[in-house]
Amino acid sequence: MATVPGPLIWEMVKKNNSFLVKQFGRGSAGVQFSKESNNLYNLNSYKHSGLANSKTVTIQPEGKDASVLLATTKTKKQNKPASVLNKSVMKKEFQRMAKAVTNQVGDNHYRPDLKRAALARLSVVHRSIKITKSGPKKRTRQAVSSNK
Repeated sequence: MATVPGPLIWEMVKKNNSFLVKQFGRGSAGVQFSKESNNLYNLNSYKHSGLANSKTVTIQPEGKDASVLLATTKTKKQNKPASVLNKSVMKKEFQRMAKAVTNQVGDNHYRPDLKRAALARLSVVHRSIKITKSGPKKRTRQAVSSNK
């Protein structure tokens, strides 16, 4: 089976697909969002589309522990959906995860145009899964007023 080029796929699915979310504000269509799994910004655009591009990046929370899943698509396995993603789970501190994402996406010449978007997505996902410390609240130091 011959593969269909990405721009042709994008022209077919850009106005109508099952992932499209159209938000109407003040009588005109503003920004169109997309619920695709491989879309870092969730925007309906060719650059960020997980359907039209053969190389995509996904960053999601993984499991109940504080770990992040970094998945990239394998370009040679496009016709085998079960094995199309190259997944790696990261359980490190944020700086080391950011370095790993930068190496995988930008420095490895995979999709350098998505490096900033991947780091932004990593920041948001890491902030959402960060465990808050439970303990006694710190008291604020206030001046004690003496009414004598």
